Amino acid sequence: MALWERGAGGAAEAGEDATEEPERGLPLLPWDRFSAWLHCVCVVGFDLELGQAVEVIYPPHSKLTDKEKTNICYLSFPDSNSGCLGDTQFCFRFRRSSGRKASLCCFLDHLDRDLPVYLKKDPAYYYGYVYFRQVRDKSLKRGYFQKSLVLISKLPYIHLFRTVLKQIAPEYFEKSEAFLEAVCSDVDRWPPPVPGEVLHLPIMGVVMKLRIPTYRDKPGTTPVVQNMHQADAQISMTLPTVHEVDLFRCFCPVFFHIQMLWELVLLGEPLVVMAPSPAESSETVLALVSCISPLKYCSDFRPYFTIHDSEFKEYTTRTQAPPSVILGVTNPFFAKTLQHWPHIIRIGDMKLPGDVPKQVKVKKLKNLKTLDSKPGVYTSYKPYLNKDEEIVKQLQKGVQQKRPTEAQSAILRRYFLELTESFIIPLERYVASLMPLQKCISPWKSPPQLRHFSQDDFMKTLEKAGPQLTSGLKGDWIGLYRHFLKSPNFDGWFRSRQKEMTQKLEALHLEALCNENLVFWSQKHTEVETVDLVLKLKNKLLQADREHLPVKTDTLKKLQTHIRDIILALPDDLQDILLKTGTA
Repeated sequence: MALWERGAGGAAEAGEDATEEPERGLPLLPWDRFSAWLHCVCVVGFDLELGQAVEVIYPPHSKLTDKEKTNICYLSFPDSNSGCLGDTQFCFRFRRSSGRKASLCCFLDHLDRDLPVYLKKDPAYYYGYVYFRQVRDKSLKRGYFQKSLVLISKLPYIHLFRTVLKQIAPEYFEKSEAFLEAVCSDVDRWPPPVPGEVLHLPIMGVVMKLRIPTYRDKPGTTPVVQNMHQADAQISMTLPTVHEVDLFRCFCPVFFHIQMLWELVLLGEPLVVMAPSPAESSETVLALVSCISPLKYCSDFRPYFTIHDSEFKEYTTRTQAPPSVILGVTNPFFAKTLQHWPHIIRIGDMKLPGDVPKQVKVKKLKNLKTLDSKPGVYTSYKPYLNKDEEIVKQLQKGVQQKRPTEAQSAILRRYFLELTESFIIPLERYVASLMPLQKCISPWKSPPQLRHFSQDDFMKTLEKAGPQLTSGLKGDWIGLYRHFLKSPNFDGWFRSRQKEMTQKLEALHLEALCNENLVFWSQKHTEVETVDLVLKLKNKLLQADREHLPVKTDTLKKLQTHIRDIILALPDDLQDILLKTGTA
């Protein structure tokens, strides 16, 4: 089986010889390893006549549509009002153009299955990781050197790519194109992004050691990548995470409203983050999206959004209610354009306070006139749950004692995790009860269907098996659940659970078939019925492979043996046909 199914503009166009992936014995073409991590690297500069323009795309065969290039151009530069002098790092997310042929590899899809749900790729979006430099330069007409180095990837590995840019961008601005080619050649030597394995990634003389999480990891735990041993003499840095942001730093400006913000994100409410720069807006949006982990945030989110974005009209129209989306913005124009949005977070400059943050009340939306309004949360939303004073006291104490921000972030992450788990466990328990009993699975009938999700039946379970079993928080949990059941996050979560359980039923049905004496059955039935059984069994094997059903390898081998034995018991002419026949 070929490792990559290449689309237009894939590595096959590079016209170089294939090499072998040593561990898997599968053919790899030049740029396949690179494509596993990045789509391309762009350099965006400022042209006095054209404005922002993509100057370089590397590797040269990488394909971007004109619409994608336009989005990258505008999203790679801070708004002029941000006044970002020096070096700035941030990230953005944009829609891939529709109708593009996917060039995903079946092997990478396999890797995606092992990821936690919140780290799975969304094929409809790209991330852009930006290192922007703006410095005075009298030799230029504009008086400033302005350029961005941008990594375009489908992977949401924010911390990893931020670290990579920090390593390569300053040197790139000095050395230019040849250096960029060397960087991409290094990435093309990286091992595949296999979840659960400790990976060593060389980049321009530095070796990064890291581990990508798997869905098997216990939520809230990060298996520690051991620090350097003697055998790891070449390791330059160990990354504690590939995707997490500094939660405490991000939430510090809205310290007293973290629980309310958790509710708003959980419910998929429209949220705008107004910040002084793309660095602050992007980090805050990413922190918000991560606060309901291990639940996946299923709506759209834009860490940095501009008036030039291709979805600007769609997301700012007043002819319909604001969509379920989280936007990070910096342009003062948005203070007027998005005035009708129900929840707005205003962030000031992110500086970790040396003293305890002051208590700030939720502000009324009518008080938000401009982007210069005071930092805070502007909303008329009334939280369903009573405020947890303990977490506020714990973090305040940390500020007073000058506790490291990493430790503060760990406390906050644990708090959000426990809150989300307390909320989701009753739903998990109820949905598991919709699964038919194993004794209902007959090898001679189609697998039984999952029972229907009933909101009323679920609500009845909360009295004895609700969140009160794991959380001491009081409040209107029932109201929160009713609201959540109408949200995109519930829809996404339930579809995912439904798919898992349906696949489990298919796998149990396969096992039930394997445990039958199928040869004996075929001897008692007509040739037509036997041929029909063989074709159905072959289709079952194909389905198990295509849908990656959770079936043991032994079960599949057993089924293949059954099929062969049944065929060999048939007349020769039928044997020839069935042994050659594929499946529908």
